[in-house]
Amino acid sequence: MKYTDVLIIGGGPAGLCAAISAAEAGCKVLLVDRNRSLGGQLVKQTHMFFGSEKQYASVRGIDISKILLNQIHDKENIEILNDTTILGIYEDGVITAESSGIYMKFKAKSTIVATGASEKTLAFPNNDLPGVYGAGAVQTLMNEHGIKPGKNVLMVGAGNIGLIVSYQLLQAGVKVVAIIDAAPNIGGYLVHASKVRRSGVPIYTRHTVKQAYGKDELKGATIHKLDENWNPIEGTEMDLDIDVMCIAVGLSPLCELLWQAGCEMKYMNELGGYVPLRNERMETSIPGIFVAGDVGGVEEASSAMVEGYLAGINAAQSIGHTVCNIEEKKKDLNDQLHALRSGPVGTKIREGITQLQTVLEAAASSSL
Repeated sequence: MKYTDVLIIGGGPAGLCAAISAAEAGCKVLLVDRNRSLGGQLVKQTHMFFGSEKQYASVRGIDISKILLNQIHDKENIEILNDTTILGIYEDGVITAESSGIYMKFKAKSTIVATGASEKTLAFPNNDLPGVYGAGAVQTLMNEHGIKPGKNVLMVGAGNIGLIVSYQLLQAGVKVVAIIDAAPNIGGYLVHASKVRRSGVPIYTRHTVKQAYGKDELKGATIHKLDENWNPIEGTEMDLDIDVMCIAVGLSPLCELLWQAGCEMKYMNELGGYVPLRNERMETSIPGIFVAGDVGGVEEASSAMVEGYLAGINAAQSIGHTVCNIEEKKKDLNDQLHALRSGPVGTKIREGITQLQTVLEAAASSSL
C-alpha cells in the first residue's frame, strides 16, 4: 500500500495544475497518468490560447505543457507515475492501479479525478471504414508523430476542435475538402472559422453525413442537407472525393471511476453527458473526491487548468493544508472561470453549471 496526501488521476492540463497547487500548499502529491508522458491534450495543441495572461493567452498549448511540467519537476513533493492505469476506486478509499503487469494499491487523504473526456462518434453506413477518425486522433498523428492521415479530408463538426484541426491539416499540406455541421450555426470561435474560410475551405451548416463508401478503406462520402427538424432533405446529396473523414461532434466525460466510487451523477447535455454533482469547491458527493477539467463538464483547456488549480487548493485545505491568502486566491480562480465562460460561446456551459447548482440546492433542501 502506497500512502499520499493527494492522489491526482490524470496528467492533462487539469491534473498538472491540480498537482502544482496542492504541492504549493505543502501536500505530498502522487500524480498518476496512463500515458508515457504528461500533458494530455496540450502536447498536440499547436494553436495559441485565448483567455488572459493568467491562462497563458497567446501561448501555444505545446509550450504551456512545457511550462507546467517545469513547475511540476521543480517540486520535490510531487511523485509521478507514468504509464500507469487506475483500475478502481473502492468504498474503503483504496485505489488500485496497474503498470507493466505490476498491480499497486494507493491510499490518499484526498483524491482529484482529472481523467478528461473521450471523443463521441457518429452513426452512418460504413462509419467503420479505415480512414474514418476522431479529430483528436488525427491531431495526435500529425502533431505528435508527424504523420499525414491522408490527402483529402472531410471534417464533420464546426466546433472549436473541428475548426482548429482543420487549420492544422491545412498547415500540414492536407486538403480540407469541406467542414460540415448538423447545427444551424458554427459552434466554435468565429476567428477559427474565418481562418479556414480564408484558405478556401467551405463550411456547410445544417449538413450531415449520409454514408461513407469504399471497400477496404474510405474512398468518398455523401453528405446531405437537414431541415429545421433535423430531417434529411431529399435531392440535396453531395458526393465528396475523400480518403479521410474526421469526426468532431463533441466529447463525453470519462466518468467511469466516479461511477464506481459511488459519486452522484447527473446527465447534462450542455456539459457533454453524465457528470458528477460537485459543489463550488469541486468536491463530489463523496467527501474527499474532487474533480477538475472535462470529467466534470467539457470545456476549453484554459478552464480545465483553472479548475485544476481550484481543486488542488480545496483538496489540500480539506486535509488541513493551506496557503497564504487562500480565500483571495480561490476568489481569483472563480473570477477567471466566470470570465472564461462569459459570452455566447460559454452559454451552454453556464446553463449546465446552473442546472447542477439547482440539483445540489434541491438535494440540500430535501435533506434538511
